[in-house]
Amino acid sequence: MEPGNGTQISEFLLLLGLSQALELQPLIFGLFLSMYLITVLGNLLIILAVSSDSQLHTPMYFFLSNLSLVDICFTSTTIPKMLWNIQTKSKVINYEGCITQMYFYTLFAVLDNFILTVMAYDRFVAICHPLHYMVIMNPRLCGLLVLVSWIMSAMVSLLHSLMVLRLSFCSDLEIPHFFCELNQVIQLACSDNFLNNILMYSSAGLLGGGPLAGILYSYSKILSSICGIPSAQGKYKAFSTCASHLSVVSLFYGTSLGVYLGSTAAHSAQSSATASVMYTVVTPMLNPFIYSLRNNDIKRALQRFFGR
Repeated sequence: MEPGNGTQISEFLLLLGLSQALELQPLIFGLFLSMYLITVLGNLLIILAVSSDSQLHTPMYFFLSNLSLVDICFTSTTIPKMLWNIQTKSKVINYEGCITQMYFYTLFAVLDNFILTVMAYDRFVAICHPLHYMVIMNPRLCGLLVLVSWIMSAMVSLLHSLMVLRLSFCSDLEIPHFFCELNQVIQLACSDNFLNNILMYSSAGLLGGGPLAGILYSYSKILSSICGIPSAQGKYKAFSTCASHLSVVSLFYGTSLGVYLGSTAAHSAQSSATASVMYTVVTPMLNPFIYSLRNNDIKRALQRFFGR
């Protein structure tokens, strides 16, 4: 494992950044196993409810089922490996496994971002242009929006992974995290990582700031349209259709910004790892609860599904 271009690292030492105390490992294992199972089950129920109920075959719920699928995949890129490491008392991940995990983690993180943006556009059309909603948000456009989101996410993730592959790494590598996070891996490189840092921060600005600006613009128009509705009942009905999405967006961007701003201020790898739990585990776990508790259509669909 000598450093140099094209060096194939046989293994990384993946430290569990949440806690190094051995007595806490069983507690962490039980906690994260429970959260992972709740995340997978909750999002699967959303997908089943949407697919089984013809009344939910609308653009809004089509995007919601895609968001649930992405959340399952997003969580599955990190938590199973962490649970396996705790169970086997091994903190090692090989080079290929680390790059693979980093690729899929980046893919689903970016895809989550795009799907939330597409959902904001859907709510914008539904509230600001209700008479033309079904014409604008036709099945072809909905499928195209999701397909483009997948393609762009895959290309961004592939670019980052290829840029990491060009780096050289030394031996005895330790990642102070519970998964191979892009920034952590780049900082471990023995070769020049200037281009990687430029790409990482510029893409984070574009892929984070661009969609967020689009979401904020959509909701500014939505708020303006809601204020123009004369009746209080009409205002409530219009707002209730986007309340769940607004809650999920706030949770996703709030935790993501909190992670990076907090870790930058604290300069602590452990604080970054702990904060990462919020958007890698907690947010995908809470999304099904937000949509099922605040959405009567989902509740009725689940009741009909289990009442068969």
